[in-house]
Amino acid sequence: MFGFIGDLFNTFLYTPLFNILIWLYTVLQNFGLAVLLLTILIRMLLYPLNNKALKSQKEIQKIQPLIKEIQEKYKENPQKQAEELLALYKEKNFNPFASFGFMFLQIPIIIALYWSIRNIATAGYSIQEHLYSFVNFSGEIQPMFLGMDLTEPHILFALIVAVFQFIQMRTMQQPKQEEKKELGDAEKMQNMMQKQMGLILPVITFFILSKLPSAIGLYWLVATVVTIIQQKIILKKE
Repeated sequence: MFGFIGDLFNTFLYTPLFNILIWLYTVLQNFGLAVLLLTILIRMLLYPLNNKALKSQKEIQKIQPLIKEIQEKYKENPQKQAEELLALYKEKNFNPFASFGFMFLQIPIIIALYWSIRNIATAGYSIQEHLYSFVNFSGEIQPMFLGMDLTEPHILFALIVAVFQFIQMRTMQQPKQEEKKELGDAEKMQNMMQKQMGLILPVITFFILSKLPSAIGLYWLVATVVTIIQQKIILKKE
């Protein structure tokens, strides 16, 4: 079973991503630019899913008072509560799982990128043996970018990524002033928890990236900046 999953991962994710990264390096002759452009290509492919996830996160903030009202009204009848919540989601055309799909999709992509960077940095790993026939590459990868070896972790770079993730989360959490005055105790508690998560998750990101190759941090940084731009567009439309 795990062997089958591993074959699928290698065939449909790791090998294509690895080949695109090497091909971009042959064209650009700069490993950092290759990672950056690869990130942009991935985000372009995932743009519709990310956009849907961001809209879902914003929509849940709008209908949260209605959700709390249903939960309070039918707290003694879980079945009726579930029915009413489903009816509300259908009425508002809201999919509570939209953001989870995009989030879980990021995990195998980051794993594939991690193994690509790890194998590139591994002495004795034959890059040519894992390339498609139309990808012409010979020699070695020079993984330097802005004075950093992207196959090694860097604390400062991890800190920069964490700061941008904090900005990204704050962008999505900022309610309008008139909405703040109408919040009840439950909504205030939820906002407080969101703010705490907005602090905790960047800290977790920092510690994770401080142990991983900086190329993962570069991917994370560009992806976060793109998400901030998407959020700004969504908020501006509203």
